[in-house]
Amino acid sequence: MAKRERVVRMSVEQPLWRALTAYRLLTMVYAVLLFGFAYQRFDRPKVAAGYLLCLVVWTLATHRRVANAASCTKGFLGADLTVAIVGILLTPIADTHERIAAGGPTLPSIWTAGSVLAFAIKGGWRWAGFASTFVAAANVLVHGGNPTRDTLHNVLLVWVASIAIGYVVEVARASEATLARALEIEAATRERERLARDIHDGVLQVLAMVQRRGTELGGEAAELGRLAGEQEVALRTLVSSGLVHTCRISRDESLGALVDAYEVDEPGFDEGELDLRTLLAPHAGSRVSFAEPGTPVPLPVPAAKELAAAVGAALDNVRRHAGEGARAWILVEDWGDEVIVTVRDDGPGIPAGRLDQAEGEGRMGVALSIRGRLRDLGGTAELVSVPGQGTEVELKVPRGRTQ
Repeated sequence: MAKRERVVRMSVEQPLWRALTAYRLLTMVYAVLLFGFAYQRFDRPKVAAGYLLCLVVWTLATHRRVANAASCTKGFLGADLTVAIVGILLTPIADTHERIAAGGPTLPSIWTAGSVLAFAIKGGWRWAGFASTFVAAANVLVHGGNPTRDTLHNVLLVWVASIAIGYVVEVARASEATLARALEIEAATRERERLARDIHDGVLQVLAMVQRRGTELGGEAAELGRLAGEQEVALRTLVSSGLVHTCRISRDESLGALVDAYEVDEPGFDEGELDLRTLLAPHAGSRVSFAEPGTPVPLPVPAAKELAAAVGAALDNVRRHAGEGARAWILVEDWGDEVIVTVRDDGPGIPAGRLDQAEGEGRMGVALSIRGRLRDLGGTAELVSVPGQGTEVELKVPRGRTQ
């Protein structure tokens, strides 16, 4: 058995968390040194010392909480931001009014930016803007609603920097997801090519030999050869179109190409969009050719399932009325604002008036299974049949009206 390939997903966030951990430690030391050098100038140095002692204990105790996104929970982020804001609000109590009015630093100083950056790395630019707003409000409140120019500059700098970093993190996550998806596709393609080679070297050659020998022997062996030939064509189609038809949909548009794989028959799977090609590809076989675009054809899940069911009903009609020996072709076209699926066969065609007669007799296959489904989707089903030249069913589904 061949070794299964593993796709390694590298994290672009981990270096940011490590940098944040170091930043918190360095800014903690910086805040303590600022207080140590200006100890004599504080009105209530014991208040400042008590807060900074708590800040040191908190920073060291939560050192591992900012090591990765999993441990940095929403509750921790809220508590960390609270520690920073409390330090800002305690500054007027511990420090002199003159130093504050002159633009002196708050008790936590630039340590506060670490709390805001944690929000940015964890949740993106929206979370960063949320945390920055509270820090800005606390700084304005400390200065009595009349902050100095330096204070405004510092607040604006933290605001812009945290939002920018949050946006970069979101872009990096999307790029990482895109790269991981590309690696998964590459690994799956290599595995499919390997299986195709093995099948070609073994099973397909045996089926081709059975077909050739059966035709030469004649009689019942000829029928066996014919069946082997059909299975060879079906197997070749299966190998060329992929062995597992799963639906890959975007889990969150803000995360770019981050996708999840689902089986289309999975219970409860009726939200989002899926690739129509994954539903129609299983119809391909020795008597049915399937032509598809090279890119996904996304449709809302209910619409895609109904359209696929209509295609299945059209193929049932081909087998029932055109005979087992008839060939059929499925063509999928994506025009952006609408999706068109055409089912054509080389059967004897439908005599004029036969469909109206069938509806009058209560046989509603075309009326309900095909036209009814398309009507419910806001689309149309057009049937063109020329006696002796086969039948063509064109199914059109507009994207804007499919739900």
